[in-house]
Amino acid sequence: MKNKIPPHIIKIIQKLEAEGFEAFVVGGCVRDTIMENPPAGGPKDWDVATNAKPEEIMKIFPDSVYENEFGTVGIKVRNEVMLPPLRPADTSPQAGEEVKVVEVTTYRIESKYSDKRHPDEVKFAKTLEDDLSRRDFTINAMAVKIANGKRTEANESKYEIIDPFSGQDDLKKRIIRAVGEADDRFNEDALRMMRAIRFAVQLGFGIEKKTFAAIKKNAKNLKYISKERIKDEFEKIILSPNPAGGIKLLYESSLLFEFIPEMKKSVGMEQGFHHYDGPYRFVFDHLVASLEKCPSEKLEVRLACLLHDIGKPATKGGSGKATTFYNHQYAGAKIARGILWRLRFSKDIIDKTVLLVKNHMFYYNVDEVGEAGVRRVVRSVGLENINDLIDVRIGDRLGSGVAKAVPYKLRHFKYMVEKVSKDAISVKQLKINGNDLIKKIGIKPGPMIGAILDLLLAEVVENPKLNNKKNLVKLALELSKKDLVNLRSIAKARIEEEQKKDDQRMKEKYYVK
Repeated sequence: MKNKIPPHIIKIIQKLEAEGFEAFVVGGCVRDTIMENPPAGGPKDWDVATNAKPEEIMKIFPDSVYENEFGTVGIKVRNEVMLPPLRPADTSPQAGEEVKVVEVTTYRIESKYSDKRHPDEVKFAKTLEDDLSRRDFTINAMAVKIANGKRTEANESKYEIIDPFSGQDDLKKRIIRAVGEADDRFNEDALRMMRAIRFAVQLGFGIEKKTFAAIKKNAKNLKYISKERIKDEFEKIILSPNPAGGIKLLYESSLLFEFIPEMKKSVGMEQGFHHYDGPYRFVFDHLVASLEKCPSEKLEVRLACLLHDIGKPATKGGSGKATTFYNHQYAGAKIARGILWRLRFSKDIIDKTVLLVKNHMFYYNVDEVGEAGVRRVVRSVGLENINDLIDVRIGDRLGSGVAKAVPYKLRHFKYMVEKVSKDAISVKQLKINGNDLIKKIGIKPGPMIGAILDLLLAEVVENPKLNNKKNLVKLALELSKKDLVNLRSIAKARIEEEQKKDDQRMKEKYYVK
């Protein structure tokens, strides 16, 4: 045993055994306790299995909850110490208390899984081995017995590992193997296929041949799983130490297109110009390589690296080396939003990822783009997102096969961002506001104020020296003499002019007319 079992878990087992029942530590916490270098430093949650029935468990632990149909009782632990209820009539935690819930589950066997996710009925089993036989993978189907119900700090040999399916051997071999018949395990619960890949990339393991073959065979059953559950596993894969390896396994196992069918068109689609003769000639390979090279550990940035060119199939023009994907960043942003929304990601994650995908093509050349251009980029994505946008660009570059992640012009862009970071890039940063327009110029509250402020900001972005109250009042006075329709036309023209300049620079860069 490489890691110690917490005292409160030992106390729970001792109390169950004192009443004449069996009790064992089970599941993933056993795996992480045995491993030399467990993920995230070791187990966070500890589970106990017992032959005691739920009502018997609750009798031993009055301060417990039972709100499910699976024989799992939640035992409350205060400050990681097993104590009797402090307040029989009020078990809510007091100030300074840390209350956790340890799940203690009666041995069980499960029947047919008609929906590929939940057992049609749950029956309690008589033996620990019956209980372990229903689990997903051998490395998760082990248990720990505390010999004689005792354990001392100096005598670790008191731990006895129960391992009927050779999980320890598979840990040594570093493989993920299904318990019993892999086909049966994945037919019982199709989410286990995603879990197999998640464990592989989290632990740095391979997937045993028959287990992987069964995943490919049953991949279509993923349609029975809720999008929320798929999202949870997919997110863990993306945040793992090897996210690109996870995407490759999802692709090779036929799972990927079951929940992100939009990526299918990127497989075998050639890219043009500098991509054409590179190691990542095809869009899908480039996306996976970009995720692999992503320097960030943030979920949104990694998702953006994976999806940044998802719009290329929809915008493909030409063929061979002359293939173009004009405006693919805008198409990609729309597609990325649809994918992430369907998978039930949070609004914040969706908005940030889409923002990065939409802006990943920002144009910057040292001799062509001045401070105003940099301010426009910062205004588009927000100063707080600039470093993340640069990380997406780095992943994109390295995922194209270039040797240098941060060339001189990208370093210069960082310098320019810092240089202009104190300049106004939003209406809130103007030295004038709506109240000033009302009091000093006499403009009535309404849409006219917003239109004037937008135009003032456009002027300040081009020339930050104008951002003082005297200059802005003067400019606002001139603009107030125009009607609202005219103001909006001016604002629209300014936006289109700047967009046209940026588009022309990108066209020249990518040889697009």
